[in-house]
Amino acid sequence: MNLANLLETWGDSNVLVMAGALVGFIFGLAAQRTRFCARAAVVECCEGRAGDRFSVWWLAFGACLVGVQALVLLGWLKPSASRYISPLGSISGAVLGGLLFGAGMILTRGCASRLLILSANGNLRALLSGLVFAVTVQASIAGWLAPARQAMSNWWPIDGGPSRDLLHMSGLGPQGGMVLALLALAVGLYFFFKTHPRRWTLALGAIVVGLTIALGWALTQAIASQSFEAVQIQGLSFSSASAELLMRALSSSTSPTWGFDAGLIPATFAGSLLGALVGGDFKFEGFKTENKLGHYLTGAVLMGFGAVLAGGCTVGAGMTGGSIFALTAWLTLIAIWLGAGLSWRIHRSMGWQI
Repeated sequence: MNLANLLETWGDSNVLVMAGALVGFIFGLAAQRTRFCARAAVVECCEGRAGDRFSVWWLAFGACLVGVQALVLLGWLKPSASRYISPLGSISGAVLGGLLFGAGMILTRGCASRLLILSANGNLRALLSGLVFAVTVQASIAGWLAPARQAMSNWWPIDGGPSRDLLHMSGLGPQGGMVLALLALAVGLYFFFKTHPRRWTLALGAIVVGLTIALGWALTQAIASQSFEAVQIQGLSFSSASAELLMRALSSSTSPTWGFDAGLIPATFAGSLLGALVGGDFKFEGFKTENKLGHYLTGAVLMGFGAVLAGGCTVGAGMTGGSIFALTAWLTLIAIWLGAGLSWRIHRSMGWQI
């Protein structure tokens, strides 16, 4: 059955949910088995070593760039229509939101996607932090925190279109984007095999994590091209998807239309749960004496507000938006790393556990 028949038989919304579920399950399983974590990668950099987590993260990021730029070169993806480039953006939102998100993920010991992965592994601290994160995201979108978020976004707005496209601004074009992507992948392979000379399975898992971003872009673009309805093309993003799941749980009458994000979160959880059960990693973990509840809750609030202000999380803005070389996405990714590094230094100076 081809895509057109699938859409006719099941409807656009259901096909989008299935696409999100497929991408989410693969991401959850691969991320769990490779221990993919942006926070841990930042911590290793701050400690002056390119260890396991940094090499896995960078290899996944390089694979993501190559996969997405290959889609662009083949004409299977039109980045100009995405939310990272087409609409009005915010430089101030990208920078300030990224800084807040980075600081928050140090406090919660994981970014949005990592909290979801850990929750499926039985970590109740991550589950609570993820719930607070989702509530804060919704409050920042259309609740009490929305006015503050809107005010900060208006400090430095940027027009949508070419002014948000780094490849257009630099004149590099799709070919230049692929060259940069291949260079990033080569650097990722260098760091990985310098740290793990013979761990080909782990390298494959990291590459799969990155390619799920490209898969999300490819599936939603294919559905958008065949559908008679307006379909948003997207990769992975866990901030808005988390808030959507929360709204569905609280009230089905006010929840948004079913789509890609509706299948993403549950399937990511299922994929991670399967990985934990197969690998023997599932274990219920609660708060201990050394776990500061205030740190986790504060970090979750900072991440939730920062994600909405910046337009995404480490995966949503940093990898998904960064893979199409959106200006604000790259500013967000850089700011997340800077915010996390600054938070790490404050932790060290205060003698807090990292």
